[in-house]
Amino acid sequence: MRRRVYSIYLLGVGLLGLVGFVAMREESPSPVRTPAEELATFQLEPGLKIQLVAAEPMVQDPVVITFDEDGRLWVVEMRGFMPNMDGTGEERPIGRISVLEDTNGDGQMDASHVYLDSLVLPRALALVPGGALVVENSALWLTQDRNGDLKADTKTLIDPQYAGSGLPEHAGNGLWRSMDNWYYNAKSRLRYRLNNGKWERDSTEFRGQWGISHDDEGRLYYNYNWSQLHGDLVPPNYLSRNKNHTPTTGIDHGLTIDRRVYPIRPTPAVNRGYIPGTLDNEGRLREFTAACSPLVYRGTALPQEYSGNVFVCEPAGNLIKRNRMEKNGIMRSAQDPHPGREFLASTDERFRPVHQATGPDGALYVADMYRGLIQHKAYVTPYLREQTVNRGLVLPVNRGRIWRIVPENWKPAKPVKLSKASSKELIRELSSPDGWHRDMAQRLLVERNDKTVRPALLDLARKGKNPFGRFHALWTLDGLKGNDAKTLFGLLDDPDPLIKTTALRLLEPMAKADPTVRTQLQTHLLKSWQTAPIEQILQMTFTAGSLEPAAAHSLLAGIASRYGGTALIRDAAMSSLYNGEFAFLQTLLKNPEWQAHEPAREIFLEMLTTSIARKRNPAELTALLTLLDKETLGWQEKAVLTSLAIQGGTTKKPIQLASAPGILTRADSGIEPARLASLAALFEWPGHAAVKVGEQKKNPLNDDEQKLFASGRQLYLSTCSGCHGTDGSGLNRFGPPLVGSDWVLGDEKRLALILLHGMEGPVEVAKKVYNVPDILPVMPSHSTMDDNSITAILMYIRNEWGNNAGPISRRTVGMTRVTSQGRVVPWTAKELNDYMLGTKTTSGK
Repeated sequence: MRRRVYSIYLLGVGLLGLVGFVAMREESPSPVRTPAEELATFQLEPGLKIQLVAAEPMVQDPVVITFDEDGRLWVVEMRGFMPNMDGTGEERPIGRISVLEDTNGDGQMDASHVYLDSLVLPRALALVPGGALVVENSALWLTQDRNGDLKADTKTLIDPQYAGSGLPEHAGNGLWRSMDNWYYNAKSRLRYRLNNGKWERDSTEFRGQWGISHDDEGRLYYNYNWSQLHGDLVPPNYLSRNKNHTPTTGIDHGLTIDRRVYPIRPTPAVNRGYIPGTLDNEGRLREFTAACSPLVYRGTALPQEYSGNVFVCEPAGNLIKRNRMEKNGIMRSAQDPHPGREFLASTDERFRPVHQATGPDGALYVADMYRGLIQHKAYVTPYLREQTVNRGLVLPVNRGRIWRIVPENWKPAKPVKLSKASSKELIRELSSPDGWHRDMAQRLLVERNDKTVRPALLDLARKGKNPFGRFHALWTLDGLKGNDAKTLFGLLDDPDPLIKTTALRLLEPMAKADPTVRTQLQTHLLKSWQTAPIEQILQMTFTAGSLEPAAAHSLLAGIASRYGGTALIRDAAMSSLYNGEFAFLQTLLKNPEWQAHEPAREIFLEMLTTSIARKRNPAELTALLTLLDKETLGWQEKAVLTSLAIQGGTTKKPIQLASAPGILTRADSGIEPARLASLAALFEWPGHAAVKVGEQKKNPLNDDEQKLFASGRQLYLSTCSGCHGTDGSGLNRFGPPLVGSDWVLGDEKRLALILLHGMEGPVEVAKKVYNVPDILPVMPSHSTMDDNSITAILMYIRNEWGNNAGPISRRTVGMTRVTSQGRVVPWTAKELNDYMLGTKTTSGK
């Protein structure tokens, strides 16, 4: 995407470019500082201090850091990255994995061991029994230190396709060991696990770009260079169980739309610095462009106010952002606790924080790549090239520092040696107030595979005083295959919600395998769901997938009726209904609670119908069409028909029916002609050949655009219909209509800008002015959505309800995102139209 903006630079750099270049030539180039000199450039939150832990030549180009069970610091050194402006020689095998030690306890690393060298762009590391998993040159390797000298003796290929892309910015990375004993990755759909001595690979949801971590309850956090913080609201792989349904939330949830950053120095050498708005009047970056490596702080060295905060690196702005997490039922969000001042920032242009870790001492550690150029050659714009050369930022390379952030009065503690700890001692560590110790103790206990610890772990799970210790005990037992149904059932009435939901989750495989467990679990859930808190309701909705269909449908019908207004609950219910959607739809159509119309019920019926259509079972669809064949169509029938009609535009191969469905062939069906044509395109029957949808339209959509249109409907229902209505007609006191709106039908770039940045009233639609209190004061930004999702929504609203604006491309959305860099507040109507005129783009209004 970034290469597409080069032409903007070439056509007119403008004042920020040409004049800026002249000014930069008059300045001294950005100086190379010693570690002591760089230390003086930092601005850190009051009450904290930053200390040097290691520097070149001991460590060079650090991109990943992690601590082992004995407190040694392992560093992935990508020493081959961009040795010059053109990346010449980047493929040379000069990367390495180093192990650093503090041998005298003064808090600074004084010994280094090269564990593995001769690597091509190494990018990920995970410590495992006897060695480490290492990613280099796109492959995943198991390396083993056979004699304990901290040097790899063997290197075994585990997965030749681990990283996918060969480009450092867009290749898999992470290898983050989470609570469920799987290793998860960013920029990847893969996870790995050591099972019975063998490494197995599994698919999972796609996550992030560079870096990944988890919170105390195991939720995964990650981000993208343009969106600083995303996370999972639910455990991995739940929402991907139903192959007939595409979830709209829960995974890859944008936790904050605040993209603003506050550097303490001008930052002209950023890739998009020539785009108006990217830099402020002082030449400082305004929003994230290189967000990476989010870390949930779970240590004990920093004050309590930092616990659970998520820190995000922004190497382009020479800073680290702090986010305070907030909980609202089953939802999570993040806020900057002090807008205008960053947690850590530097006046050194070469300070490049690219990775973070919590140490055994509870301190926060930062890997500083310390170099001028961090953009890979595949994405270097002409602007960045000239800025980098003029400012003397090309060389030197192969520098790097590791920093530690601690309270001002902090003193280093003696390094831990958990490798020598007994199993009993490790079980005590599971209840440590420090997350690093809990995670490490769980990992070591699982890897030791010592079955004699089971009674002590069961006792901790049942009676422990620390809920996180009990939580880790349950997952340690799971890794050892030592959980039992009796213990887990006993925890379903536990006062702690985390223990309840974990016990439910761990009972699922047992219920699937054992009818007795399944019956007992069904009885418990059907009896207890009505008084359960929302956090447990979410887990119950997922657990329904392991019950008998009748019990599952009874449970889900009640939950969907009461909590169906929450998009995450709807998606959770759908995940538990794989191949049972039609039977459940029949249940709902007869259910007395589902006769009264509510928008959330309409949305859920559409979701069910979409899954039924995607399953493509002729018998089920014939029965469904028969159910709909009524003289008068109610809201339920209309919702089902709407969903079927939209699917009619996506099918390449019509579904074969044995006979003509009455509702599609009767003259008095009550279905409007355009909708009827879309329905007929989904099916063929004797005497009827399907005709492709849209051939008569003024602006027809091709096959790929029809698929985007269909997915856009689902995203619209979950994201937009709460304000604009399921039919696009708007909702009083929420949002204006989209039907016939020139804001929707007009310039596609202007419409993309509204979704990317939000809009505040008043706004005129069809010659009527909408303002507070007729609508909400602000439509929020949807910038955390990826380009494909935004494109799908726009494709849908521009071509539904009689709107016929034609297709919109993902490229349009992507380019609009890039060229509007720096916009961090919603538009007003006047501002937006003025902006469109200023960029010489037809506004269409």
